[in-house]
Amino acid sequence: MKVALIGATGFIGSRILSELVRRGHAVTAIVRNPEKVPASPGVVAAKGNALDKDALAALLKGHDAAVSAVHFTASDPVALIGAVKASGVKRYIVVGGAGSLEIASGARLVDSPQFPPAYKAEALKGGEFLDLLRKENDLNWTFFSPAAMIEPGERTGRFRLGGDRLLTDAKGDSRISAEDYAIALVDELEAPKHERARFTIAY
Repeated sequence: MKVALIGATGFIGSRILSELVRRGHAVTAIVRNPEKVPASPGVVAAKGNALDKDALAALLKGHDAAVSAVHFTASDPVALIGAVKASGVKRYIVVGGAGSLEIASGARLVDSPQFPPAYKAEALKGGEFLDLLRKENDLNWTFFSPAAMIEPGERTGRFRLGGDRLLTDAKGDSRISAEDYAIALVDELEAPKHERARFTIAY
C-alpha cells in the first residue's frame, strides 16, 4: 500500500513507520522536520503542517490510506478530517487516546477521579475528535485507542482487541507496548475489521 503517515517521528508514529517499512509498504512521512525521518527503503519524508488543511490535502493525494499520529492538542480535527476528504484518500486511521474509552461504570476513563490531570486536556480533545468522526458519512475512518498505559517495549504480536470499553488484565492493569500497538494498526490497514468504528488494544 501507499500510506501517508502524519506525525511519523513521534513516540507512536515512529513505531508505526517502522512497522509499515517492515511489511514493505511505501510511506510518505509527513512531519514538521523532514530531516528527522530515518532513511529507509520506500520512505519519502515530506514537510507538512497538521493545521494547514489545503497543503496537507495536497500531500495526502494519491495515497491508499492516511494515518494520523499527532497530538490532539497540537492539531485541529476539522482540518485533518477536511484534508483527508479533500485529498480523495479513502481510508483514514487516527491514533486515538484511552481517555474516551468506557470503564465499568459506563463513564469515560477521562472523567474518572484517578485520571492524571496532566493528560486530561489531550484526552478531552481526543474525545472531541472521535465525536466528529462518528458524524462523518463519507469517510472510511477508524479511531484506534491504546490501553491506558502505552510505553516503549517488546514487539510480541500477542494482544487482545476490543471495542469502546477499556481492556484490563486480571490485575486490573491496562497496558500495551507501542510496538504491539503499531502491529495492530497496520493489521487494520491491511485487513480492515473496524471500519467507521473505534477499537482498542491491551495485553
